Amino acid sequence: MSIKIPENELRFNLAGEIRSATEGEKLKFSGYAARFDSLSENLGGFREKIRIGAFSNAVKTDDVRCLFNHNSNYVLGRSSAKTLELREDTQGLWFEVEAPNTQWARDLNESVKRGDINQCSFAFVTKKDDWKDEGDTVVRELIEVGLRDVSIVTNPAYLQTSVQARSNDEIFEEYRKSKEPKTDYQFELEKMKLELKGREI
Repeated sequence: MSIKIPENELRFNLAGEIRSATEGEKLKFSGYAARFDSLSENLGGFREKIRIGAFSNAVKTDDVRCLFNHNSNYVLGRSSAKTLELREDTQGLWFEVEAPNTQWARDLNESVKRGDINQCSFAFVTKKDDWKDEGDTVVRELIEVGLRDVSIVTNPAYLQTSVQARSNDEIFEEYRKSKEPKTDYQFELEKMKLELKGREI
């Protein structure tokens, strides 16, 4: 099934728990940016879950940033700088980041320790997914993704902007169209494309 997917998507781990710790003069944050095999809320006509193994390539090859509120002005760490560690285990996508020695990072630490900030999310690009009708629910399963960033977030509901909601609507609309019976015109068009491709070969 060929479905056009937006370049970047955001998902939030609402049940996440962020921890902060100090090791000598180093300040570290850790937690799960994503959990496996748990259905999301309704994302605009479909629900979603992440298959175990979806991050296995990304944690090895992608240059991922850890940000505050997905804001590139607030970089907590980066995998290529070895200040961000990413690991996929049986629960999900775990991270640990060594934060910079800055005032805003210390302020963030205080908010995390107080429990004011305790959730996180990740930005990704879909490489492989699968769609299924499970009763009255359409479920999209993420099989492989590329990682853009993991983020500690203040308010996931606020970050779930109309832009992201529109992206989800577009994803579901592409899926819906793929399920519609093709017209004679569409069959002829696809036939012509295949014939042209055969001539090129």
